[in-house]
Amino acid sequence: MQRKILILGGARSGKSHYAQEIALKLPQPVLFVATAEAGDDEMKQRIEEHRKSRPSTWHTLEAATHVGQQIKQRAGKAQTVIVDCITLLVSNILTQYGHPAGELVEQEVMAEINELTDYMNQVKANFIIVSNEVGLGLVPANSMSRLYRDLLGKANQILAQQADEVYLMVAGLPFPIKHARN
Repeated sequence: MQRKILILGGARSGKSHYAQEIALKLPQPVLFVATAEAGDDEMKQRIEEHRKSRPSTWHTLEAATHVGQQIKQRAGKAQTVIVDCITLLVSNILTQYGHPAGELVEQEVMAEINELTDYMNQVKANFIIVSNEVGLGLVPANSMSRLYRDLLGKANQILAQQADEVYLMVAGLPFPIKHARN
């Protein structure tokens, strides 16, 4: 049975680690979709640490945007797909268009998420999606940050609706929010 899993949490809450733990228990091969871009040396180091934490048998697809389309083209025989993470995907789109292109950015983010969910529903692979929960803090002080929070919140809501299981990570511990229906 295909599983669609969304893992939410704050920064450094253990989301990626938990996604990998789940993937190790699911059918192989695994396609790991990385949305991070190495904009500076510190981010390059983080990306390298993430690469080293994954099994060498997993295939990696680096896709900063058009994730659904690129997965469709490159998934091959993958039985499990991890997308890590929606947080950076939304950021990539926002920085691509800049501000004040709010309406255009929202259209692009929603198109991206809809393309991903459409593909998730078309194939028999398992999907594990990782994203940050950004709605638990203060209202951001500037309009660009508020736009980012709002867009990521909308994306997370769509993904949570599509998912069979949703987990909230807190201090490395997974809390089930939505359970699979058997």
